Amino acid sequence: MRKKIVAGNWKCNTTLQEGIQLAKDVNTQVEEKGAEDVVVVLGTPFTHITSVVNSVNKTRVGVASQNCAAEPKGAYTGEVSAAMVKSTGAGYVILGHSERREYYNETSEILNKKLALVLENGLTPIYCCGEPLSIREAGTQNDYVKKQFEETIFRLSVDDFKKLIIAYEPIWAIGTGVTATSEQAQEMHAFLRETIAGKFGQEIADETSILYGGSCNAKNAKELFANPDVDGGLIGGASLKPEDFIEIINAY
Repeated sequence: MRKKIVAGNWKCNTTLQEGIQLAKDVNTQVEEKGAEDVVVVLGTPFTHITSVVNSVNKTRVGVASQNCAAEPKGAYTGEVSAAMVKSTGAGYVILGHSERREYYNETSEILNKKLALVLENGLTPIYCCGEPLSIREAGTQNDYVKKQFEETIFRLSVDDFKKLIIAYEPIWAIGTGVTATSEQAQEMHAFLRETIAGKFGQEIADETSILYGGSCNAKNAKELFANPDVDGGLIGGASLKPEDFIEIINAY
């Protein structure tokens, strides 16, 4: 049975002190009100990870890095390696987010190196995919996202692929207030599952959690999560508000 997952992506928000308080507030909400069958993950800035890990109930709340270096170690000023992330107690790494691809020129080649290091260090990748508005308007979004898969995660072994969480994020809906309709989300998620089945088999496809991201919030999460192929969400702005985040966690 696929896991239901709600992961927050704080992005470049909160000071360390604010982040610790936010994590504590989310943890309280999860412990008091959170559905026990939902995996909750907080994607924090690098500076916060260790403190957040130590501020939450690790049996109820996991912690993710929002990125990691493409090299294991060395003279790469400012970079944070997968091994460093692992040493903090975090269990997840968000990879391939559209903002990393667009603003920092992360290519499939770079992502392949990062995927290998994340898996080598026993961390769980949350692999992001999704199309820009121009591709959606042209009606070629399926081909676009399939190519993202073929250039990266479809190069993994079966055993490594099974360790992935996938997050579909239509770029035109990230932070814009525009959300894919429930039908659009289900259509793409079903296509992604079908594509995975074509590569690795139906059993593995049925076990792969595929999250929706892109202006998912407390008001629309229930409708989005009701779709049979939507297994949760990668949540941006709403994850910074504990009361909204817990509503999303309980939206099943």
